[in-house]
Amino acid sequence: MGRVSVPAVTQSRELNGRESDGESDGDETFQRSGIWRTLGYRRLGWSQGSATVEWRASEDYCFPTAGGPVVQGGLVTALLDAAMGGACWTTLGADEVFLTADLRVEFLRSTRPGVLRATGEVVRRTRRVVFCAAQLVDADGTLLATSRCTQIVLPGQGPAGRGIPSEVDSGPPQDARG
Repeated sequence: MGRVSVPAVTQSRELNGRESDGESDGDETFQRSGIWRTLGYRRLGWSQGSATVEWRASEDYCFPTAGGPVVQGGLVTALLDAAMGGACWTTLGADEVFLTADLRVEFLRSTRPGVLRATGEVVRRTRRVVFCAAQLVDADGTLLATSRCTQIVLPGQGPAGRGIPSEVDSGPPQDARG
């Protein structure tokens, strides 16, 4: 299980209708997210169906053990989720969004402070469901955790989507009596 081969980080000019110069567009899209800013995630690369995210985990995000500090498992999970979400995003049309329906993580080794890299891949995409997987490695390439998730694809606008215009979302639905 020791070391794994981490795929080369690549950039793509166009991802399912979303234009990217490999630097600004994707970084702005992902890094507007509060968690990306708060934790200091960096998107190292993406291509169709793949995304790589890096994070420098400090001891502030750890709990003490007799063997030294260990990164809290929820933060390991969040990094894997960010990589899989990024991979899923590369397969979406401009009018689609997604929600995570299922997420599971296998912690293979204790994750220590330092540079961590998560690479997410789309395993399969259907019209409404995206299955993803991810691996987390440390700076030496040691495999620390793996993850799988199921994403549900929704329309980006309208009542079924998350981007409902504010004038439509004016309160609870009216019943048949008005």
